[in-house]
Amino acid sequence: MEPWHNKISNSAQLGGIETAVLDNGAGRGTRIAWINTGSGLRFKVVIDRALDIAEAFYNKHSLAWLSHLGVTAPEPFSNKGLDWLKTFGGGLLTTCGLHHVGGPEADGFGERGLHGQISNLAAEVESIIQPDPINGKMDMSITGRMKQSQVLGPNLELKRTISATLGKASIRIHDEVLNRGNMPAPHMLLYHLNFGWPLVDEGTEIIWQGEWQPREGNSNKIFREGNNYRICPPPIDEHAGAGEEAAFIDISSDGAGWCCCGLHNPQIDVAVSLRFKKKQLPWLTNWQHWGKGEYVTGLEPGTNPPIGQAKAREQNELIFLQPGETRTYDLEFEVLENKGEINSFLKNKV
Repeated sequence: MEPWHNKISNSAQLGGIETAVLDNGAGRGTRIAWINTGSGLRFKVVIDRALDIAEAFYNKHSLAWLSHLGVTAPEPFSNKGLDWLKTFGGGLLTTCGLHHVGGPEADGFGERGLHGQISNLAAEVESIIQPDPINGKMDMSITGRMKQSQVLGPNLELKRTISATLGKASIRIHDEVLNRGNMPAPHMLLYHLNFGWPLVDEGTEIIWQGEWQPREGNSNKIFREGNNYRICPPPIDEHAGAGEEAAFIDISSDGAGWCCCGLHNPQIDVAVSLRFKKKQLPWLTNWQHWGKGEYVTGLEPGTNPPIGQAKAREQNELIFLQPGETRTYDLEFEVLENKGEINSFLKNKV
């Protein structure tokens, strides 16, 4: 028998989903949903930003990095050049795509801004399912659809379900990308997961396995021989402004096809793990930006590294969805505090 049996009137005492509209600042008018798992893990879903996730907390610890901007209202037509950065709030998850992931570019197939348009599109909410623990229903979820559509052009739709379970410190994301158009559509997708202090601190371990290459080649100052790129450093002067480095990782998977990566901060005895399917998301990018006041690392599963549509096309690695075709993606995010679970997770750092 659960300890709360016969002792609660409303399941919100344990957790659940609460929707609201921000009424101040740059995010004024933006719909959100706070999800409280009742396990110490709670997080903010931004309904008007592709059901992305902004703040996330485990007990007293913040897990996500937030930019100076924080949550802003969506800007659906900010898809040129570096406009994406003007509304990039960071957060636990910012979705990139659905046609293009990478820097700004233009070619015979059109002009594309940094990381695509999807994170600036509002969701049409299909359902919010609350837990009902008194009747034995511990799961909760929110589902919505985002349409990245253009008349006389590609028409892709993202259906996203974010779910959690009362009493468990985990988040599940299930995405379906559907081509609703009448012609093949290019498709790239990347999950920009952004982790910050105090989870990310001096000495925090960055966990992943796989063959990798530095994004900048020989000019990469972090991902190079002789440097321990798996331990978070203190803030560094070289990352003031636009300073950053990244590695593209052909991530390893287990026998069931699942990849695992994450972070471990031994100072606060907290780890986070991220699991996804190699067949769906074969690449991982590790972004490191250790600027003063902008101290963040990203773990970013994707269909491709963020090389851009043009290069993916040139390398014959660009996905095309046929009319009516759907691709699905699944991610599982979990906070670990038990020493046995953390030790098992740390086996992935070799």
